[in-house]
Amino acid sequence: MVISWLQAALIGLCACLSSMPGMGGSSIGNYTLGRPLIGGLVCGLILGDLQTGILVGCAMQVVYIALVTPGGTVSADVRAVSYIGIPLAMVALKSYGLDAASAEGAALATSFGAMVGTLGTVLFYGTATVNLAWQHIGWQAVEKRDYHKLYLVDMGLPWISHILCSFIPTLIMCKMGAGVVELIKTTLPMDGLAMKTLFTVGSLLPCVGIAILLKQIVKQITDFIPYLFGFTLAASLGINLVSATVIAGMFAMINYKLKMLSVNKAAVAGGYDDDEEEDI
Repeated sequence: MVISWLQAALIGLCACLSSMPGMGGSSIGNYTLGRPLIGGLVCGLILGDLQTGILVGCAMQVVYIALVTPGGTVSADVRAVSYIGIPLAMVALKSYGLDAASAEGAALATSFGAMVGTLGTVLFYGTATVNLAWQHIGWQAVEKRDYHKLYLVDMGLPWISHILCSFIPTLIMCKMGAGVVELIKTTLPMDGLAMKTLFTVGSLLPCVGIAILLKQIVKQITDFIPYLFGFTLAASLGINLVSATVIAGMFAMINYKLKMLSVNKAAVAGGYDDDEEEDI
């Protein structure tokens, strides 16, 4: 698989847009378009291999499923994982002749994602550093009561930061990275110790993401039951991700209805108490 300049530019544009939390609100920008699950779909469409893109995106999403950025602190940049790691992982899978649905393919994909995600933190903090210049211009505009200039500071000037720290690095790494993948293939054969180590580490990475999610969700012993319910369904019934999501949505709706029913009953009971007090 060869990534053309046009394809690399389109991927770079998506990386640029996904690194902007304010793009249509966080729901569209950083927390949707920038996630590996969506990035795999987008990269699959751009590179012409939708199935491989989605499978690679799913494998990487498990690792970063519970990643949060408190106060702008990041341990890995999922924007880089989605739009640098996924294209390079797709190229590597094709180069090694691995199936993205296989255990080896998923391990290779997650390994590429981990390497690029750590590198992406440099791009993340680089963007934040360049944005400080625009914030200074914004404060000057506020002091001069030139509020119309804030539109430029908020929606115009940050594009320079994202082009420098998102678009250009993604463009270069996606285009030139294919050659690096070929070099890795030549230097590190499949049956070598280095590749076996890479596959082993890659197989363990999803456990890290699931463990972080488990730590955030489980607060008491009974919380393990709904957490393990989905894994049990997948193991016993062989359902896919879409089916598990529909089942989870159904149980979430039932849980919501039950909680709202208890809240309404409490409100009604409180109303009766007030009436009785007034009568007395």
